[in-house]
Amino acid sequence: MPRSLLVLLILVSGPLLAGENPKDRWTFNLYFENDLFAETDQNYTNGIRLAWVSPDLTDYIKDRSLPRWIRSLNRRLTFFHPSYKGLQRNLVFSIGQTIYTPSDINATQVVKDERPYAGWLYSSMAYHIKNQNELDSLEIQIGVVGPAAQGKETQDFIHDLRGFEKFQGWDNQLENELGIALIYEHKDKVINRTDRYGNFGYDVITHFGGALGNVATYLNAGAEIRFGWLIPNDFGTSAVRPGGDNSAPGAYWDPRINNPDRWGVHAFISVDGRFVGRDIFLDGNTIRDSHSVDKKLGVADFAVGVSTVFSGFKVSFAKVFRTKEFKGQDHHHSYGSLSISFSYK
Repeated sequence: MPRSLLVLLILVSGPLLAGENPKDRWTFNLYFENDLFAETDQNYTNGIRLAWVSPDLTDYIKDRSLPRWIRSLNRRLTFFHPSYKGLQRNLVFSIGQTIYTPSDINATQVVKDERPYAGWLYSSMAYHIKNQNELDSLEIQIGVVGPAAQGKETQDFIHDLRGFEKFQGWDNQLENELGIALIYEHKDKVINRTDRYGNFGYDVITHFGGALGNVATYLNAGAEIRFGWLIPNDFGTSAVRPGGDNSAPGAYWDPRINNPDRWGVHAFISVDGRFVGRDIFLDGNTIRDSHSVDKKLGVADFAVGVSTVFSGFKVSFAKVFRTKEFKGQDHHHSYGSLSISFSYK
């Protein structure tokens, strides 16, 4: 883990875990994505994110499950959390890093038809408002692109551990730039045939939304199908992408809450399509000159995987296939996505 990400982890986790009511149940999520799962090392090559999801809240300002400093901050951010009555709310805090590289590991100069080297180190806060079948997420991400994101250092560290050859062109990475993105996503369980007693069940969760900012601007839509035994009452399988933190338990019968001896397993298939207006990792720096490629406006991710819930944990693994993102890209990209969720008091 890069030093800068570790510092963020300490700064964020300390105050959060010091909530005033120790009986409140938080959910901690760890996400790890890497294309070595697919035996490649290029394009979107690594992603890691740590996230904390609050217990279900009745109010973002008065609910004492939140630390006092968070409630004080929310009093100044009422635009992000309108006071709809009769709904549950969650507050989500994340820190993460993603790394992008071209396919040519040995080139020391810019390769014209290859994507730029880039790292993205960020933190985010998201407001979730939900009922039994719908979830609205509003998230703001703030971070840095460029050498300050520690992409080279992280990749070199991983390659040293695995004994792999290092990429030689990091001197050509994008320049330092402050990154901001505002993300909205709506999820809807259009079919819900899950079974709390452990019998076979299934559900279908659709989503749509978008992002606005200098790091990413896009519109997206997609769906996920889950089928298996004792499917958790949440909103699908988490991923590193924005809007992915939706794995907090949503019912008392969830094995992660009051049923430590119960366990469930299910498979899932998901798709997410995006109309991309801006992608800094392809378009290059916003103001400063940098390497860039001609991006494709339409991109889609297809995923297939399996998930299990037991004793407070939800563990998921998926193989993700991404269509070509820029002109001249030789083939689609694939990577593995691992998420571990733990709900605790």
